[in-house]
Order: sequence, then C-alpha cells, then structure tokens
Amino acid sequence: MATTEKHILNRLYFIAACLFLFAIGVVVQLLNIQIVEGDKYKGLADERAFKNFTITANRGNLYDTNLNLLATSVPKYDIRFDAVTVTDKNFEENIIPLSKKLSAMLGKSPTYWSQSLRTARINKHRYFLIARNLGYSEYLNIKSFPLFNLGTYKGGMITEQRTVREHPLGELAARTVGYDRRDDQGYYTRVGIEGAFSPFLEGTDGHRLKQKIARGHWKPISDNNEVEPKDGNDVISTIDVTIQDIAHHALLAQLEKYEADHGTVVVMETKTGEIKAISNLGRTSKGTYFEKLNYAVGESNEPGSTFKLMSMVVALEDHVIDTNTVVDTESGVITIKRNKVRDSHRGGYGKITASRAFEVSSNVGVVKLIYNNYKDNPQRFIDGLNRMGLNKKLGVSIKGEGVPSIPSPGDKKWSGLSLPWMAYGYGSIQITPLQTLAFYNAIANNGVLVKPRFIKEIREWDKVILKNEVVVINPAICSQETIGKVQEMLKNVVIRGTAKSLYSPNFSMAGKTGTAQTEYWMKDWASNRRYISSFVGYFPAENPKYTSIVVIHKPKVSTGYYGADVSGPVFKRIAQKIYTDTPVEDELESLEIENDAISKDFDKYFTTAQEGLKLMPNVVGMPMMDALAILENLGFEVMVEGKGNVKNQSIKPGEKINSNKKVTLSLS
Repeated sequence: MATTEKHILNRLYFIAACLFLFAIGVVVQLLNIQIVEGDKYKGLADERAFKNFTITANRGNLYDTNLNLLATSVPKYDIRFDAVTVTDKNFEENIIPLSKKLSAMLGKSPTYWSQSLRTARINKHRYFLIARNLGYSEYLNIKSFPLFNLGTYKGGMITEQRTVREHPLGELAARTVGYDRRDDQGYYTRVGIEGAFSPFLEGTDGHRLKQKIARGHWKPISDNNEVEPKDGNDVISTIDVTIQDIAHHALLAQLEKYEADHGTVVVMETKTGEIKAISNLGRTSKGTYFEKLNYAVGESNEPGSTFKLMSMVVALEDHVIDTNTVVDTESGVITIKRNKVRDSHRGGYGKITASRAFEVSSNVGVVKLIYNNYKDNPQRFIDGLNRMGLNKKLGVSIKGEGVPSIPSPGDKKWSGLSLPWMAYGYGSIQITPLQTLAFYNAIANNGVLVKPRFIKEIREWDKVILKNEVVVINPAICSQETIGKVQEMLKNVVIRGTAKSLYSPNFSMAGKTGTAQTEYWMKDWASNRRYISSFVGYFPAENPKYTSIVVIHKPKVSTGYYGADVSGPVFKRIAQKIYTDTPVEDELESLEIENDAISKDFDKYFTTAQEGLKLMPNVVGMPMMDALAILENLGFEVMVEGKGNVKNQSIKPGEKINSNKKVTLSLS
C-alpha cells in the first residue's frame, strides 16, 4: 500500500515539474515576443492594417506638330461612403440634403439615396459605392455636397483616383500614337510613340497611406498624399493631323474599293525626315478596316519593281551602264537557268535605252542590264547595295522595325537565280515600306539619307527639355551625277512611263510603280493570285517637299492589282490635297490650282483648309466633364445642354476651328 502511494506521489511530482517547466517556457516566450521580437510583430500587424498605395502619375500629353492633342490623360474618380465613421448627429442632419444632391447629379430619386445610405449605416458598410468614373469637375462638385464636405472622417467620403488615356482624334494614327500597357505579371507592351517615349511621358508615381477596413477594403487615412505624383512630360510629334487625315482616308477609300487585305501609307518631309502621316489599315472578318499593325515599320516583303531604282543606282555608280545604254527586251520573255522572266507588256518593248526600261518597268530590260554586267562577280552588285545601307535598319525610335535582308553569295538563300531575281525586287530580298521610303527620300534629298523621325521635341510645361534634330545616316548614298540621272528617270515614269495615268499639269510628281507577286510559292497561286501593289515617290518633282509610299496587299485581282492602278491614285490624291490644303509657297503662283482640279472622291472628307488653325476633336461618347476639360484646354467656350455623356457636338469632328471658338455639347 505504501509503495503504491509512493508511486502516485512520484507521478504527481513529475507532472507538477513538467507543468512548472512548461509555465517557465511560456513566460520566456512571452518575454521574447514582447522584448526581443515585439517590434517585428508590431510591424507585421501595422503592415496588415496600413499600406502605402501607389498613385499613378498622369502621363504627359502627346501632340501633333501643330499642338493638336493626339493623346491625353484624364483623371477619373470613384466615390465611396464609410457609413460607420460618421456620427449620428452629422448623419441625420445631412442625409436629406445629401440625397437630393446625389439625385440631381447621378440620377435616381432622393428616396432611393436616403434608403441606400441608411441601409449602409445599419449594415455598418464602410465601403459603400456612390459613383464610378467621375471627371475632375464632378469630383469637386460631389466633394462639396452636405456631409461629404466635412472630410474623410466626419463626412465618410472615400475618394479613389486613377487616370485613363483619351484620344481626342479617335482612330486617326492610332497604331502610331500607340500605347503603354502592363499586364498582371508585370510585363509591359509598348507600341508606337507612347511606347517608345514612355520614360518621358509616364512621370513619377506618388503614394497614399490607407487603412484596412472590413471585407478586405482599404480606406485613405487622410485627404493628403504621402508623396505627391509628378506628371509626365509632353511629347510633340512630327505628325500633322491635316496630312494624316488626308492620307488615312485616301488609303481607306482604296482598300475598300479593291477589297484588299491591308495597306500602309507614309508621308515624310524630305529635308528633315519628319513623318507627317502614317496610316496602317488591316481588314477585319466583317470587311471593315482599322489600325491593326504597324505595317510600315515592321512588315518586310520582297518589294518588287520599286527595287529597280536601287539596282539602277548601283549599275550607274559602277559605270557598267549609262541611261542611254541600249538593251534588247526581245519579245518580253527571256529564260535564265530554265526560269522565265516576263514583262507585263506582251510582246516586249524591243530595243530600248536603260532609262526607258526603267520608265516602263521592263523586268526583262532591268534583269539583262544587271545580270549581264554582274553575273561573273555578283558580290560586286551586293556590295553596291550594302554600300548604300540597304542591309541595315534605320534605327527609328518606334519599336518593331523589320530587319532588312540582302542575300550574298555563299548564304543559304543564295542560288544561281538570286542575282537576276534581285534585279527587280525578288530573290529573298526583304525590306520594309519605311526603309524603301527612306531610300527614295535620299534620292529626292540629293543623296542625303536622313533618319525618319516621329518626335520634334519634349517639353516640361512650356520648357523644351529635348529637341530632336535631323539625323543624317549617310551624307551621300551615291554621286550627284547618278542622283541627277535617276531623278530625271523618276520624273519620266510619271510623265510617260507606267505612272503616266497619274500625271497632272497642275503639279509635278516623281516616283516608281511596283507590282510584286506574293505567296507565289503556294500551291493555289495559279488559281488565286496575290499581289502587293505599291507606289513610292516625291513631290514637287523639283525641290521636293514631301516623299511618300503607298503599299496595298492582296487587292482583288478582278478589280485591279497593278501599282499604277491601285496604289498610285492614293499617292496622287495625297499630293493633290497637300498642294491644295498646305501649298508650297515658292510654287503657288505657277500652280494656279482651281477647286475643280481636286479629286471629287475626296470632297466629302475635307473642308477648305485654314492654315495654322487646329482641328475639332471628337468628344462624342465622353463624359461631360472629360469633354469639357479637353475643349477648354483648347480654348473653347463650351455650352452644355442636358446631363450625362456627350451625344452630339455643334462642330463636327475634324473640322477646322474658326476664330469664334464656341461649341455646344448635347448630353444624354
């Protein structure tokens, strides 16, 4: 019995000792948490209860060369209500007048708002939604309402700000204007001017401290930001919206007429390399067209006959031919290594000069001139092309420039047919429309190859912080003797060559047509032929002001596919409208252009130009306050009728703005 009691006591002592040690351990751990790791756990608690949120800075504005807005940041505000923080006295004194104000501004009855706010208070809702996507003026208005004017704590008003990007001119040059987007994984997609110059446009973000409340929502601690955001700089582009509008609609009309797959047009100022217009339109499954991809910058293809200029320049520079060198085009068909080269003109042109072969775009003539003089040393011809920089990218600021390809002997792509095929723009040559344009622009610019540029300057408010000057890539791509000869040939293409249908006595042009087969390696090509139609040139032919290229892919063959028929008219219409709307001063007296000389097809797109004035932006569909901010920034006196979004504007989008800058907005 005594032994049993002793065992029980021993167990009790053991248990008591364990409990004592456990108690000591708990005390030690508590002391450790409080003294040693107290700050750590306090920080974790604060981190879960308080958090700094990023306030995205407003992106700078993007303007055209005449300071018409292409893209601007508009602030948007979401308003919520903390129904718990408001005292009973403040709530009851202000609920009725607040409900009336909300009803007048946002719609729905005062009773609806009164009941909703009371229900939120009963349910202790700390994040009740009042309104989304308010403009700045609307935000200031609602901030002055009864109760809300007491501030964040006393009034319970919670404000969340963000910015959205608006494009006042709609889809005009949308792909060139571009965007800068970040996905959920933090990856950026940067397109066009917005993407290329994002570091200047994006500014510096700010921070705002918020407290976590019920249901995982966060509420600002105060009305003031911890760190104020700094807005981005403004970017002044080279785009001229008047010329852009001309080019866009000229291209669109032709794409629709020929039911083409896609097309591009670029207009560049000859001396400076400034891109005045660039439009890239792709066809949708519904048959409509929109700015799909930047074909001008990024799409490389075999150029076809427009490459004959490059071939002729090399041959003239190497003195293996002259413009009066006679070449026999025979019957319009020759065979090289069991492959035929054909002229589009059946029966050929017989014996003609090299300059005439270029003017009529004789494949046989140009191939003979190149193949007969370089077949024993094809590398010499390739060296001539590379010497002019045709194998190098232009290095333009917009991302995605296509890589040019000029095959050389020894390459995998090189074969016995490469040299003759390259002579007229095939043979695995790959070059973008913009790269082709830059070369033709160098010819127009007396041999000076300038880099195409999309930006004039960057401003911080009214201060210019970066000015984009002319960049000369090559001061002389060839001799002045060769320049003079090919300039005359390009003029004659329009006067008496393949583009003679484009000739006008009212203004002078020079250029080259191109009609290239595409996807000719496909099995169905014979039954479903596909072509790339192009025209590239400059105007006026003497002392050129602008250089332009038009490329249209896969026009409907039954309607037409030759460059002179499909792309050439777009070039002519652009030249006509630019001559008329923005005339070249030193040629104005001799042109004597009458209104009936303007193409009737484009009367519906344009009004009489008023040089130096801006275009009316399209604000239809925008919230009233956003439209008001844009128009007032442009100096308009705005009259508003109704409530809600803009349904109609008294001055139509795209119209020239007269001196009486008054506009009426009808809202719905």
